[in-house]
Amino acid sequence: MAGVIREKGPFTLSVKGGNDLFTSLASSIAYQQLSGKAAATIYGRFEALFENNAPVAAETVKLSVQTLRSVGLSNNKALAILDLAEHSCSGSLPSARKMAGLDDEAIIKNLCRVRGIGPWTVQMHLIFSLGRPDVMPATDLGIQKGVQLTYGLPSLPKPDQVLEVTQHLAPYRSVASWYLWRIVDD
Repeated sequence: MAGVIREKGPFTLSVKGGNDLFTSLASSIAYQQLSGKAAATIYGRFEALFENNAPVAAETVKLSVQTLRSVGLSNNKALAILDLAEHSCSGSLPSARKMAGLDDEAIIKNLCRVRGIGPWTVQMHLIFSLGRPDVMPATDLGIQKGVQLTYGLPSLPKPDQVLEVTQHLAPYRSVASWYLWRIVDD
C-alpha cells in the first residue's frame, strides 16, 4: 500500500458534511449503478423540482412516482426515494446527533430499513458524508479490482477476501479505499 500512496500522492478526499441525511441518501440512491455524468444529470433534474434546488423530505413525500420518473429516475429509485422521504418525515431514521454516537454497523442496520438502501449505499454515506475513518466497502467492484492490483492477486477477490487482505489497514480503511479507487481510475 505504501507504493500506491507514493504513486497517487496525498490523500484528498473531501467529506460532504452539511448535507442532511435525506439529501445525502437520496443522492446515493440516484447515483446507484449509473455513470457519474448520467447520475449527476438525473439528480440535477430531481433537485430542480425544489425551491433553490434543495430537496426536502417533507416536499418529496408529496411527489408522485410519475413526477420522479419524469426526471429520469427508474421506478425502483423513485419508490426508494419516496420511502426514504417517508422514513425521514416519520422520524424513524436516526438524527445526526444520534448517528454520531452509533458505530458503523448500527448505522448500516438502521439505514438499510429503507427501500433501495443496502450496505454499500450506507458505506458510501459513512465515508463521504460522515467522514468515518475505518470503512472498507468490500462489495464494491472498484475496491475489489484495486485490492487485486495492489496485492497481486490472480483473480478478483470476493468480499470476505477483501476484508481479510485489508484488515491490517484498520483503523484507516476509508483512506485505503480512496487509494484503491484511485488505482482503478487510471
